[in-house]
Amino acid sequence: MKLKMAKNSLFAVLLRSPWWISFAVVLVFAAASFALLPRQYVVFGLVGGFPFLVIGAITAIRQFKAPSPALVERILQAATALPGRDFSTALEQAYRKQGYEVSALTGQAADLRLSKAGRTTLVACKRWKAANHGVEPLRALHNYRQAQDASHCIYVTRAELGDQTRRFALQHKVDLLHGAALAQLLRGTLPR
Repeated sequence: MKLKMAKNSLFAVLLRSPWWISFAVVLVFAAASFALLPRQYVVFGLVGGFPFLVIGAITAIRQFKAPSPALVERILQAATALPGRDFSTALEQAYRKQGYEVSALTGQAADLRLSKAGRTTLVACKRWKAANHGVEPLRALHNYRQAQDASHCIYVTRAELGDQTRRFALQHKVDLLHGAALAQLLRGTLPR
């Protein structure tokens, strides 16, 4: 089960920050507890730092498992060399590894339908190699998500999107999958 968290909450920001920042917050809690609290209450002050310790551990594990920039580039280059159907098959395999039930869609704004825990996610990946992405493919995906009553949608892209397209994605909750996140997903699923 994936927990929802406000994008700019303290814990969400720490999850996106370098791992050592959370551990520094734990040290600040510890120092403040010893300096400011009576001896019998120091333990309670230290317990206040425990959530930051957990966030730091989660972040450290994520960051140490993340592929290096060189590996990200190699994976993305290998993916770019694939024909469209093979890329789509690699995505299907990657999502199946994550426990999704995957079905291919044809002739729609989305290419894959992912199902997991009663939630449906639509994935658009056919234009992922395009150099320019306007708002239209994202708008079509968003409209298709509404028509299908899907809970999420993901737009896969190799290129960075323009400001207007990124704003549209943010406003309409279209998740963008590119760069290191895409390489992490595809890791181990591309043919050698």
